[in-house]
Order: sequence, then C-alpha cells, then structure tokens
Amino acid sequence: MRRHGDSYWHLHRAIVKDDETFDHSTIRHWLSGSKVPRSVASFELLGRIERRYRLPEGYFKGKLPHRARSASGHILDDVGPAERRRLAWHLPDDFNARPASEQEEILEWVRRVIIAGSTDYRRFQRAAMKQRYAIRFPGVSYGRTDLADAEDADDFQAWEPGQVPFTDPDLFSGVIDAPPVLAVEMAELVRFKTATLTAFGLQRHGVWGEETTSQKIEHLGLMFGALAAHPKGPVRGYGIPYQHLTFGMLVFPSVWDWYVQWRERRRGFYTSWEVDMLRISLALTRRDTGWLRQHPNLGARVRPVPGLISRNDIDRAQRDWDDACDVYFKHATSRVKEIQRVARVHRDPFEPILAVLEADSPVGEYRKITEEILRLMPDERLYRRAAAESVRSFLMLRLGLHLGLRQKNLRQLMVCRRGHLPRSERQLADMKRGEIRWSERDHGWEVLIPSIAFKNASSSFFGSKPFRLVLPDLGDLYKHIDAYVDRHRSALLSGADDPGTFFVKTVKATSSDAAYNQTTFYEAWRLTIQRYGVFNPYTGRGAIPGLLPHGPHNVRDVLATHILKRTGSYEQASYAIQDTPDMVAKHYGRFLPQDKAALAARILNQVWQAA
Repeated sequence: MRRHGDSYWHLHRAIVKDDETFDHSTIRHWLSGSKVPRSVASFELLGRIERRYRLPEGYFKGKLPHRARSASGHILDDVGPAERRRLAWHLPDDFNARPASEQEEILEWVRRVIIAGSTDYRRFQRAAMKQRYAIRFPGVSYGRTDLADAEDADDFQAWEPGQVPFTDPDLFSGVIDAPPVLAVEMAELVRFKTATLTAFGLQRHGVWGEETTSQKIEHLGLMFGALAAHPKGPVRGYGIPYQHLTFGMLVFPSVWDWYVQWRERRRGFYTSWEVDMLRISLALTRRDTGWLRQHPNLGARVRPVPGLISRNDIDRAQRDWDDACDVYFKHATSRVKEIQRVARVHRDPFEPILAVLEADSPVGEYRKITEEILRLMPDERLYRRAAAESVRSFLMLRLGLHLGLRQKNLRQLMVCRRGHLPRSERQLADMKRGEIRWSERDHGWEVLIPSIAFKNASSSFFGSKPFRLVLPDLGDLYKHIDAYVDRHRSALLSGADDPGTFFVKTVKATSSDAAYNQTTFYEAWRLTIQRYGVFNPYTGRGAIPGLLPHGPHNVRDVLATHILKRTGSYEQASYAIQDTPDMVAKHYGRFLPQDKAALAARILNQVWQAA
C-alpha cells in the first residue's frame, strides 16, 4: 500500500463494489494484525488486492499462519474444538462453500491420511488405544523412586480379599494407579537397576538408563494391567483383583504363557514384543544376578489365581525359590525360541516414508519439507509465536538431516549462545547430553556430544571419543539458527523457566513446562510432517505426494538409504547415523534389489562409455 500510495480508505474504495457491505475498518484491522482474513468473502477481497498490485494468486493467503480456522458447517457440528483446530489447517479455504458430500470426502481423507496415517499398523494401534488396560506407577521413574523410602512393601496395610468386588465389567478398564504393594516392588526394582552401586548383598548384570527404565516400567505396567482387566470387559483380561498383583507372580510359567497368548489373540500373530518381554523375565530370574531370584520374600505375597496359580504351586515356590526360578528360566528360554520361529514383523518401519526412500535422492526429497516450511512461514512482525514455531520445525528437520541423531540425543541437545562460555566435555558427560555452540576456531555452529550420551556408547563407532560435527552453512541454516537462538526461543518460552535445551516447547496457559519429553517431541515432529510434508490435493500444501506422518526416527532411515544408493556401502551409511554396518543392514536403510542392480550397472556401464 505504501509503495502504491494507497491508504486503507482508498484501497477499500478501489476493491469493494457499491452493493457490497464490507467495512473499511476491516482492512485497518488487517494492517495492525488485530484480525486476520477467515471467511470466503475475505479471501475473495484478498484476491482483488493481489490483482490490483499485480501479485501472484494466493500471495496473501500464504502469509497467514493458521489458514481455514473458520471451517464450520453442519459437517463439523459434532466435532470438538480441539479436533476442529487440528483439522482446520488441512481444509481448503472454500471448504464451507463446497457441497456436503465433498466436505465429507475431504474430512475422511484428512482423518485417514494426514491425522491418522493409513498404514495397517496405525489402524491396529488406533483400535487398541481405545481399549486402555495399564497399571500406572506415578511415583516411580528414573532417578526418582519416592515409594522406595519404605523399608519393605509389607509395611503397607494388606488389602483384604474381596474388598473390591468385580461387579462392573468396566471396573478395571482404563489406566489405574498401582496398589501400594506393587508400587513399592516396582520402586525397588528400578532402584536396583539404576543405582550407581548395588545394595549390599545383591548382584546385578548391567544397569538401566533413563529411556530403558521408562520403557520397562511401561511394558510391565501393561502386563499387570492385562492381568487385572475384567475378562468380560472390552480388554478381556484375566480379572485378577489388582490389589493382589505382585512381582512374585512372574516366576510362574503359566502367568507368562497366558500373557503372550493373550497378546497373540489381540493382534493375530506373535511379534518381537513377546520375545522382548520374555527376555525381561529371563533377566529377572537369571542365576546370581536376577532381581526376582534375589527376593524370595516376594513368594509370600502371591495368592492363588484359579486356572493360573494353584496353592500347591505357591507352596512349592516358597519352599525352594531358587528351584522355582530355575524352572521358569528353562521354560522361558524354550518359549523365546518357539516364538522367534513364528514371530512376524507387525509393521514395516519404512512404509510411511517409502515415497522418500524410492526417490533417486532421498535426502533431497526429504529436504523439500524444509523448503515448504520456509515457503509458508508467516510474517514474524505480525505472528511472532507462529513464526517461532515454524523456525523450530525447520531446524528440527535440518538438524535431524545433518546429524542423524536418535530422538533422545536431538531432543536433549543443550544450547550455548554466541559469546558465552560453552560447557566442558566433562560437564556434558555428567549430564549425558550434547550441546550446540558457536566455534570461534571453525567460525561455525558445532555440535559436541560425549559418547556416553549415546545409546550405543560401547559401539566400535565411538571408541570412547566424543561426536563432534561443524554444521555446514547451507540453505541459510546459520541465519535461522541465529534468529532462533536470539529471538524465537524466547518467544516460545514466553517467560517460563528455560530448560537450557536447544528445542523448547511453546509455553501456554495449559502447558507451562518448556522441556520436551519423548512423547511431546515425537508429536512435534509428526505435526510438522502432517502440515508441511504430506501433500494435500485439496489445498495444494505439503511437499511430498504419498508421504505419511512419522516420527524423528525415520530420518535415520532416509540418511542411510541415501548413502546406500550412492555408494552401496553399509560402512559409509553407518557413519551418517553413528552406528555399525551390521545395525544399518538390520534396521536402517532400504536397499532394494533394483537399487543394488542400478549401482552395479552404473559402474559396469563406464566400460562402454569409455569405448
């Protein structure tokens, strides 16, 4: 407007017809940012302004941070505010003006492809999530076992049999807190596996890190939840009164046989999950170092379970706990081999990103998502927080592509601003985290991560040496890092406590903790892919047709596959993701037969080209 000498009054007179009732003050509100265009009529006027100033079609709509937030109509009458906001980004601007049948078609596609992801595993996962069945341990986590302050679980008053009768099939559906006895037992197990030094008189083999501890608590909680769920409820569990649950039950083969078969009935086949769970039980009952084996007092807490554990079984175990553990250990060892023979892969980890992996340049294809983020980035002057979220999304993907880190290492990456003293390698090793800092020596942003921070710290890749990489200043990477560190992080923190990590959550009234955890970081990455990665034929937004929502772990597959296609070397591919060639061959990189043949042909064809 300034360039063309227009006031908002002149512009209003130029674009609004005499018979239209469009208030001239609306343009003034658009200028100040106090209002944004939302209705079909508003977008029509934006089109007129674009034509008046000879701007490309859609120029102004591309500057808006949240398009189609006004989506309404009878199709969305039964949709809650949260789902409406989630759907709005993916609806075309003229959604309200389209026929009801077309609106239903668009909504079905958005829900199936973008929101849910249309793989078989995602469909199974959505159905399974509707049937919640877990025991929760709120006072137990890595480095925090509040319930372990008691000398023994027997200090708690025992629950009386029949105190909570099973009359309602849904009585023990959902997620419930563990009873006191079980909670203390879990706390003792976590303390045993995470303490720096074992308690006097106990022995152990290996320790659990933070991620492993969280995983084991969750998996054992699911098992106890299945045992407690009512057999006539939606979960169809075993119906053991949850106050009778105890780790002492885990030395009886019948308990584990029921659980792995129950899981097989729910999914339809055995998977590596059942094998991993049985391996947990093997570690718990292993001679000399098993936690269960070293706690024979747990046998006194076991109560008979009709059809599962008899009184004779309990008496026999109490008389000779070591023998009971030996019997179970032998049984579980055989079960692992039997299930491994028939286990199936329950999901194809590459399925959501096949459109990327099948491209000639997987990294180049994935890079299109970062370009789409920049293309749709809102104006920081008007939409400060939305712009900060866009830059954060951009840097998540760019750093993921350059570093090839696991989610934990990327999420926990600390930050040191330019001109500040960076943390020493010893400090980072104590924190088991890395840091992104400005290197005066290399005149660039570098990432330093001690080897102990990695899941595979003992791998031959590291050799006890830290990971260090100077990021390349390509594609305006440094410009966006500087802007993020100087301005955007503070906009996201909004005055809340700074966790010190490079990536921080958007602090809101309902979410005051700025630190990402495993779940929220996964959700942030998945949201970025939903908005900018998956091509939407109804809006024209999204970078890659055929892409499906996924998490940060898939970027390692992209990097490994890209190098495999270029070199055919598993060793070079392993360098990009800080791992070994064997791990790349087993878990990362989709090296298809046609890729191998094409690589060999490229070398052989050089003979004919030379001739």
